[in-house]
Amino acid sequence: MIDPRPTTAGTRATLLPTLSVVVPARDAEAIVEACLQSVVRQGPAAVILVDGRSTDGTVEIARRYADVIVSDEGRGLPAARSIGARTATTPLVALVDADVILPDGSLAALLAEFERDGYTALQAGLLSESGPGYWGQALAAHHRTGRSRYWFGLVATIFDREVLLQHGFDASFESGEDIELRWRLAQSGAKAGVSRQVIVRHRFGDTFAFARGQFRADGRGLARMVRKHGWRGVRLLLLPAAAGARGILLSLVRRQPRWIPYYCAFSVLNYTAMLGELVRRPRG
Repeated sequence: MIDPRPTTAGTRATLLPTLSVVVPARDAEAIVEACLQSVVRQGPAAVILVDGRSTDGTVEIARRYADVIVSDEGRGLPAARSIGARTATTPLVALVDADVILPDGSLAALLAEFERDGYTALQAGLLSESGPGYWGQALAAHHRTGRSRYWFGLVATIFDREVLLQHGFDASFESGEDIELRWRLAQSGAKAGVSRQVIVRHRFGDTFAFARGQFRADGRGLARMVRKHGWRGVRLLLLPAAAGARGILLSLVRRQPRWIPYYCAFSVLNYTAMLGELVRRPRG
């Protein structure tokens, strides 16, 4: 449902007339303003905020920057992205998470690479960062050094809108929907990738609760890949163990043992969530 109250974003220069930006957000008042400020500076044709039934000041902040505010009615992140893409009227959409900050000119540079190299979907490279807390710092260190930093995802990604709407998201995925979509895009022959030239800031929360939520969501997402894709997805079950072992080894080699508890928690919580999802009876 479209929020009936008008925004106060006002008029601004349109530098990227073929591109709208979709920002899903839920209870994100601490981070969404910096994100939206950075988006507006890029000069897209439209800024669309998809609210997940926020109970804080997210929507009021968004009114100062977004051209359109819609609600996902609490259906979750994949649904929010789909709703935003359907709301857009431009041939291209950029999916930008609320925890991202776009450096000036980065969206134009990503669009130029997208068009030059014939991509269907292109994600910006991510420079992970956090506050001073241990768990946020550990998450940032993991994502800066892990192999997953070169895996296509949806955090700050330009898409051909029609292709995105054609393929859509599997709404049963709380996390892992990027892997699932990437597989289907590859099967269709679409070109998706991660830029090595355009880098945006990606912010993590500091607390153990935040990290635990990330780990559990990832584990459930991997389990749903196995459930949906069968034997083809079974190899994904090895990912948390491989990433945890690699992280511990690198921590020892680099004499950074402080990260070892993080990688232990990462592996254990991923597999706990994964097992819980696999033994749960699917809905419907």
